[in-house]
Amino acid sequence: MSYTVFVDGQEGTTGLRIHDYLAGRRDVEVLLIAPERRKDTAERARLLNAADVAFLCLPDAAAREAAALVTNPHTCLIDASTAHRTVPGWAFGLPELAPGQRDVIRASKRIANPGCHASAFILLLRPLVDAGLVPAAQAVSATSITGYSGGGKKMIEQYETGGMPALTSPRPYALSLTHKHVPEMMAHAGLGTRPIFVPVVANFYKGLAMSVPLHLDALGTTPEAVHAALAERYAGERFIRVMPLRDPGTLESGFFDVQACNDSNRVDIFVFANDTQAVLMARLDNLGKGASGAAVQAMNVHLGVDEGLGL
Repeated sequence: MSYTVFVDGQEGTTGLRIHDYLAGRRDVEVLLIAPERRKDTAERARLLNAADVAFLCLPDAAAREAAALVTNPHTCLIDASTAHRTVPGWAFGLPELAPGQRDVIRASKRIANPGCHASAFILLLRPLVDAGLVPAAQAVSATSITGYSGGGKKMIEQYETGGMPALTSPRPYALSLTHKHVPEMMAHAGLGTRPIFVPVVANFYKGLAMSVPLHLDALGTTPEAVHAALAERYAGERFIRVMPLRDPGTLESGFFDVQACNDSNRVDIFVFANDTQAVLMARLDNLGKGASGAAVQAMNVHLGVDEGLGL
């Protein structure tokens, strides 16, 4: 069976990567808009409503406007922006979120693609909240380091043009503590207290590593219990690997490889710990499982085809 797909915002970083994922698929016909008509509302509406699946790779306001153009009840929208990630009626496009989430995605015609930082944070915390190891009211903090491709075309150009000494070292940002991923991090991790989140952009193209520290003695749990809850939740998941407790390979090298999941749709999850403290870590490709790969995976789930098709 063949499906028609349209990418609204096909020239952006996420849109281009989605096209790459779909290029070799025989079950998908990609509808293209002429470059000179990319801002033609009527033409965009025609293509959106002609598609079985339409990806919105647009800024938040434009994504809301695009969603309002869709009148065909058979068109499934997958929005890569932040606009709909906590909006009722939109399924959160993270199949591994919780048991039954694939059924939610399959049944929905409105799917909000998770953010890159948010995906890593939620995958680390949600199983622990569900298992009662981390209370929903627990105050947590998180730090995430990511490659500059997550900043889009303008930031990519800045880094690749060079000449700015500040770009040679890691740069913490969102220091007002209002990063746009925080609402979905809180909502979909099952937390009732807003996490403190510090993202950091660094001088490499892609790759992301999220770190969440926990005081195990204050929580009344152990490294083994935390690791077991994560391993149990993700047992059988093809795109998530829970690495051994205190992963020997990482400890032997002494350094964590932020880019080891690049060019894949994989998430690697780690628990590093002593008797009373732990650092949970998740790494992924911020353009893969953190953006375009996640969107294609959600499409596959919705259509009922092999979840890894094209990935």
